[in-house]
Amino acid sequence: MTVLTSRPRGGGRLAPWEERPSPVGRLGKGTLVTLIVLVVLGPLYTIVLTSLSSAATVNRVGGLVLVPDGITLEAYRQIFSDTVVSRAVLVSTGVTLVGTLISAGVSILGAYSLSRPGSFLHRPLLFSILLMFVFFPGIIPVYLMVSGLGLKDTYWSLILPSAVSAFNVVVLRSFFMSIPGEILDSARIDGAGEFRILWRIVLPMSKAVTAVVAMFYAVGYWNAWFNAMLYIDDTRKWPLALILRQYVVDSKPLPSATAGVMGDAPPTLAIKMAIVVIAVIPALIIYPFVQRHFTKGVIVGAIKG
Repeated sequence: MTVLTSRPRGGGRLAPWEERPSPVGRLGKGTLVTLIVLVVLGPLYTIVLTSLSSAATVNRVGGLVLVPDGITLEAYRQIFSDTVVSRAVLVSTGVTLVGTLISAGVSILGAYSLSRPGSFLHRPLLFSILLMFVFFPGIIPVYLMVSGLGLKDTYWSLILPSAVSAFNVVVLRSFFMSIPGEILDSARIDGAGEFRILWRIVLPMSKAVTAVVAMFYAVGYWNAWFNAMLYIDDTRKWPLALILRQYVVDSKPLPSATAGVMGDAPPTLAIKMAIVVIAVIPALIIYPFVQRHFTKGVIVGAIKG
């Protein structure tokens, strides 16, 4: 059996990054990866364990729990027995789903139109998108615009002000421009319109970058709290991120309108960590499904963007 090995052209030596690592190098890489995993998973383990510990255990330890001493779901029971956090989870889920669909759809349509030379208002629109990298209108003009449009204290105020990211549009446009024009021209010859070309040809060839952009939008909507603090006065419409800031960061009682156990109760560490876990879980669930696209999409945006 013949084993084929890659050799450099001209019989020269291999580049340093093409050589196989030595046993010491492999050991060093393994040790480094292990340390990174421990640094990432260590805090998550501590947060989850503290959220599953009883109040007596937390008080005895005097802080975050590192060694389990009985598991209880009391913190989660208290959270979901009060309507504030349960409603906030639903609000964040709805805003994230609707906002991601709107943002990804508008970004894809805008990027595809800007990637086709000669499209309607091509240069002015492209200049406007690029101008957003340099100038931002500021909080007060955006607040006045949201109020003037009647969006204040509505769920749309959590979506529309940050619906489109100029960076994501530019990344998508760069990738769409890299698709060979001959493929699109052949589809046009066969009678396909622009929307059909986008749906049947461009998007299937752009799964990596669209998955990454959609994930960026989804994580942004899920973790957004500033827009809610500015535009939402009704506490029943607060997203989970604002509850997280109100109760966990600022240590303020939750604005419960019911007779729940959390409305007037002082913040406890177990409940704080339980809210953090609830806020982190969606990202942990979604990421494995887009992980295979994530690296490729980020590299594409870094090289071609």
